[in-house]
Amino acid sequence: MTKTILPPATIGIIGGGQLGRMMAIAAKNMGYKVAVLEPTVGGPLAQVADIEINAPYDDVNALKELLTVSDVTTYEFENISSETVAELSEFGYLPQGPRPVAITQHRILEKTAINEAGYDTAPFAAVSSNEELLAAVSKIGFPSVLKTATGGYDGKGQWVLRSEADLEQVKSVVAEHQCVLEGFINFTKEISVIVTRSVHGEVESFGAVENVHENSILHLSTAPANISDSLAKKAEAVAKGLMEKLDFVGTLAIEMFVVGDDIIINELAPRPHNSGHLTMDGYNVSQFEQHIRAVAGLPLVKPRLLAPTMMVNLLGQHVDYALKMWQQPEFGWAKLHLYGKDEMKRGRKVGHMNFVDVDKDKVSKTVEKFLTDFPA
Repeated sequence: MTKTILPPATIGIIGGGQLGRMMAIAAKNMGYKVAVLEPTVGGPLAQVADIEINAPYDDVNALKELLTVSDVTTYEFENISSETVAELSEFGYLPQGPRPVAITQHRILEKTAINEAGYDTAPFAAVSSNEELLAAVSKIGFPSVLKTATGGYDGKGQWVLRSEADLEQVKSVVAEHQCVLEGFINFTKEISVIVTRSVHGEVESFGAVENVHENSILHLSTAPANISDSLAKKAEAVAKGLMEKLDFVGTLAIEMFVVGDDIIINELAPRPHNSGHLTMDGYNVSQFEQHIRAVAGLPLVKPRLLAPTMMVNLLGQHVDYALKMWQQPEFGWAKLHLYGKDEMKRGRKVGHMNFVDVDKDKVSKTVEKFLTDFPA
């Protein structure tokens, strides 16, 4: 049964990181109260929450408490057990249910679901032993990418295999973990589309965003993506179609490869996404407000890009540099978002900066100059 949850009701969020924090800020701007379940005291979300519950994410009693104090509950990541999510439905209102996390937290299930919905992925094969790895390599060939079927993010839990010599380094991996071998895609560009579906079945998507990664971590996002109008429309159609066929509620980020005139789906995330952070300043609605609207049963806003926008992702080693540059008038008009993390660890996502202007060349040239001495 769907519901419409109005302010000042309480929205519960499982997970207290930066995505949850930005969800919470959007919710509080709309007049909601926010409750969070997070193992760490005083994390990014807890700093703006009304209710903080500290416990591991697999603590069923704590999860029940969160649902009990919340009028609607959502999650900021896909790493909570889908079985646990299914068990929680009788204790409160969790409209997304277990399906999005069950599919997206397992790469084999995810790619199978995408293919069954009628969309393309890289060729892949399940691998649970060295014998299966050899069979998969003979089918898919080199280069290819071996990934653990579950876990891993920002390049963790994956290995590029370029020849038989590389098989030796992953023997212990396939002996201990279920994996998937994927064909290597020689892509032209990396793009993503954020799409949202409400509890009432309404679907809206943000336009295609072009992404650049460094060391498997998102570095830059640009809207609109520098692709043809026909490809941009195709990417949005794929996003909306997949969302409806998967029957998900909430936000889905779809990472895609552009290969000539084709779109190949790489990965899914059932939540707001790093590449959607530029919606906070460059669009008429952010991915975070749209997600809250979706799970609360409010009408979705039709996303509209207000002006060309670029996002620079900030890792721990970038913050001092970014703050120094932000004080200069030529960069001071950028929108700075820091996540309230207590440690600026190297390689850890701690913030981002959005550059927005009607002059697309000004945006790109300013960002290029901003990045001239950007720490590696």
